[in-house]
Amino acid sequence: MNGHDGSDILDHTIRLKADRFTPIDASHLTTGDVLSVEGTPLDLRRVKAIGAGISSDHPQMRFASGYDHNLVLNCADGTLREFALVKSERTGIVLTASTTEPGVQLYTGNFIHEDAAPHGKGGILYPRFAGFCLEAQNYPDAVNHPGFPSPVLRKGEAYHQKTVYKFSLDT
Repeated sequence: MNGHDGSDILDHTIRLKADRFTPIDASHLTTGDVLSVEGTPLDLRRVKAIGAGISSDHPQMRFASGYDHNLVLNCADGTLREFALVKSERTGIVLTASTTEPGVQLYTGNFIHEDAAPHGKGGILYPRFAGFCLEAQNYPDAVNHPGFPSPVLRKGEAYHQKTVYKFSLDT
């Protein structure tokens, strides 16, 4: 959202409506627990720069080399509700996101390596943390964790979900 210049997203501000997350182990696998974000770099309930906690020595950040975590969205009742606000302080571009899903995976391009990455638009090489994703979803590996919302769709059932990404300009 800073423009196409090969810069990173560390100065973007973010707020997520998520009081809990599903932690990962050193192999990047979901443990099956649901923990509070309180006191962790995953506490994004108040607006802060993405870069503020990305290099933290917290085990969750070390395991993922940045953000690559499922956050449990508040009020996950299947209705469409806003869960994210992200802003480029440089351009004023604002993203708001809403979903009916119970979780969102935040990923910050931790494994992009400029020397090994393919060239992008205009020959730009993208550095580590060049982008971010907000992937609305069920909890990862939910089928193997009975305490997680079930991802199983049985014969005759229908699955519907909605996710909306809206961009605006804060002038």
